[in-house]
Amino acid sequence: MKLRRGRTRATYRGILGSAALGGAVALAAAGCAPSSAPAKASTGGSHALTLAEAQATYNTYVTESTADAKQGDAAHGLKIVGDEQWAILHAQYTALATMGTPVTQYSYGRPVFYVPALPSYPLWFAVAVPVSTDTGGHLGPAVNTLMVFQRFVSSRPWTLDGSTVLDQPLPAIARDSDGYALASSANDPSLLLPPELVGPTQAAVVDEGPAAPAAAVIGGGPQTTGFYAAQTAHGQSVSAHGLNYLWLLQAAAFAQYEFQTADGGALVLYAMYLNTQIEHPGDVAGPPIPVPGNFAPLITAASAKVGHKGVAANWTYEFAAVDPPQTTHGAKVEVIGASGAPTYGDGY
Repeated sequence: MKLRRGRTRATYRGILGSAALGGAVALAAAGCAPSSAPAKASTGGSHALTLAEAQATYNTYVTESTADAKQGDAAHGLKIVGDEQWAILHAQYTALATMGTPVTQYSYGRPVFYVPALPSYPLWFAVAVPVSTDTGGHLGPAVNTLMVFQRFVSSRPWTLDGSTVLDQPLPAIARDSDGYALASSANDPSLLLPPELVGPTQAAVVDEGPAAPAAAVIGGGPQTTGFYAAQTAHGQSVSAHGLNYLWLLQAAAFAQYEFQTADGGALVLYAMYLNTQIEHPGDVAGPPIPVPGNFAPLITAASAKVGHKGVAANWTYEFAAVDPPQTTHGAKVEVIGASGAPTYGDGY
């Protein structure tokens, strides 16, 4: 797949088009919600998934994934994950097997459950928990992690579909009188951005930097302007060797999840791809270019580990963002967590 070029080698736009982005930014900058904004959804007393069932599902996953890691059982380990988590774990198992390295093991702290009151399938819930790397009984520092589990239909098992390391504390999540979290919707017009546009708008900042129009509604930080700065610096390093570096952050076709926050905003959990290329100028053949070292273990064919025109090296990322209500003056969407790993590499 060729990345779409912008005016310079390091300038690209996310999947949100200019016209749509302009409208979203203008509406957000106006600082007012639509006059006909609907009320937040209520639970209606429907609990297709109970708190106890969510807790049992989480406990089963921790038990089984820990056993799979100890035994290096990739086949079963991949059966209990889905969506972007499957893509990341599959790549990790492949790389570890190639290098002959034991599978990473983890220790989990005390979980906090966020179970939405859902009327029917698909069912899902999230767990916030401190996670430490376990190296032979020696625990590394705990990192606050948000894990999302989903069961699409009754005939399919529960799977871990997303896991995001948090850079900032979670906002307070709205709950009903029974302790169930309140889900939001992907197109909620009362928010600064409809949640379905949070990922593409973040991508516009990552691709174009703080001068992008999207920066009017996306806060700066490691996963936005910092991401752009890191990619720009890498591009400059590649250019010093006479090569071009291209990147594009774009939405992935995985499930997205939204919770209502206590202040009227939303917590949005979603996946993105970072597609990168290193290539000879003019897209012509030249001296072989090796794929980046951390991608090489993912590639089984030796011929694909170098490219005569270029190499593709792509990541899968999971993000968590806080989307404020439009009525909050001067607020921006803040990306508060991310996890990612190399998932595809190839020479061409």
